[in-house]
Amino acid sequence: MENPRELFQVMTRRFGLLNKNCCSVGGCDISLIQSHILYEIDNQHEPSMQQIADTLGTDITTFSRQVQSLVKLNLVKKTPHSDDKRVYILSLTVEGKYVATTIDQQMNEYLNDVFSNMNEFEKETVIRSIKLLNEAMAKTSHCCTIPLR
Repeated sequence: MENPRELFQVMTRRFGLLNKNCCSVGGCDISLIQSHILYEIDNQHEPSMQQIADTLGTDITTFSRQVQSLVKLNLVKKTPHSDDKRVYILSLTVEGKYVATTIDQQMNEYLNDVFSNMNEFEKETVIRSIKLLNEAMAKTSHCCTIPLR
């Protein structure tokens, strides 16, 4: 049987998940976590900081630092909620929308290139398997942590 950990190690490297920056758009170097934040802000309706942090499974302190760096890059805007000033709503600036869209296009081009090396059955099998894996990962109690023994 194949070694599953080895398969994930190789896939992680090939996806560039260990790189300091996942992409560079318009002179901005964007880290992987920043890319995820931009994606989620773009895909959720007027999300709060806590909603995005929860979606990404990150603690609010680390998340706040990342959002601040995106605000400084003029990619994200924080607006106090009209009903509760302690809650901040996140939105993309025009530049942020451009960066998020460009990253999305780059990732789709990359995945299309990867899938172009497979026939339709293989592609559907991989996508179905990833869905199955995501569902199984959501059911485990070890989500996002590695138990240290």
